[in-house]
Amino acid sequence: MEEKLNLVQEWDKTFPKSKKVNHRKVTFHNRYGITLVADLYEPKNAEGKLPAIAVSGPFGAVKEQASGLYAQTMAERGFLTIAFDPSFTGESLGTPRYMASPDINTEDFQATVDFLSVQENVDSEKIGIIGICGWGGLALNTAAIDTRIKATVASTMYDMSRVGAKGYFDANDSEEERHNLRVTYNTQRTEDYKTGTYKRAGGVVDPLPEDAPFFVKDYYDYYKTKRGYHKRSLNSNDGWNVTGTMSFMNMPILTYTNEIRSAVLVIHGEKAHSCYFSKDAYNDMIKSGKYTENKELMIIPNAVHTDLYDKLDVIPFDKMEKFFKENLK
Repeated sequence: MEEKLNLVQEWDKTFPKSKKVNHRKVTFHNRYGITLVADLYEPKNAEGKLPAIAVSGPFGAVKEQASGLYAQTMAERGFLTIAFDPSFTGESLGTPRYMASPDINTEDFQATVDFLSVQENVDSEKIGIIGICGWGGLALNTAAIDTRIKATVASTMYDMSRVGAKGYFDANDSEEERHNLRVTYNTQRTEDYKTGTYKRAGGVVDPLPEDAPFFVKDYYDYYKTKRGYHKRSLNSNDGWNVTGTMSFMNMPILTYTNEIRSAVLVIHGEKAHSCYFSKDAYNDMIKSGKYTENKELMIIPNAVHTDLYDKLDVIPFDKMEKFFKENLK
């Protein structure tokens, strides 16, 4: 099947366009030959070679949502940034659509480093990454394998392998629960192959049940309202394929994070349902690692998970700017 790029030209982000930066779309390919599409933001009137940051996430979102806001804001602060759509999603190519992979998605981040490293106005020795939500975990996984990355921020992070294998709050952490999930996945694989289609898992539940847990309400408030809805976002619409995230459940992504030598800043909201992911990931990095002095955990008082998607008075951009300026040098 021949894939063709069909890039949207108008500004269709969930946030207003900044007058302080220039914006354009760029394309590049990853190691598997998949073409990725990104929004590139650069400070107006910038001169010389700039430090650069690649941004992605949340998991199931698109670059027109939180990652674009992060990228544009960091560009206002002097960095050249790109927010990209992962393989199989958004404007990026890759078929079948709406699949995820711990390997390919880590490679997506590395491909952005490839791209940034050869830009004439980028200092290739000053490249960082930001991962939001599930891409926070993938950012840490990328930092563990890519020595070109000098600084990493994981914001309101999920460990997608952990939640995929154990469920929320590790509530389904048993061989029996995992077996049942494997049966469900593989039954669906047979059906998909038979029909030649891929059943979608559904995005954020809509309409919202009255008895929904708070974190579901939190997601609804972002993905299903004009605050964060986007027509290409999986979470805003029909979600991943049912089998789209299957491989995460037995491919741990944070195995060697204690060997990351470069700087890491982990940021999370105190009241977020997901805060345990960041606390545990940070502890795992420092409890047996030799490179602990440049690792930091920042807990934002009273903030919930999606506060760190788009709330400019909550996201600690001052701290992030200082972190990158200190470590991209």
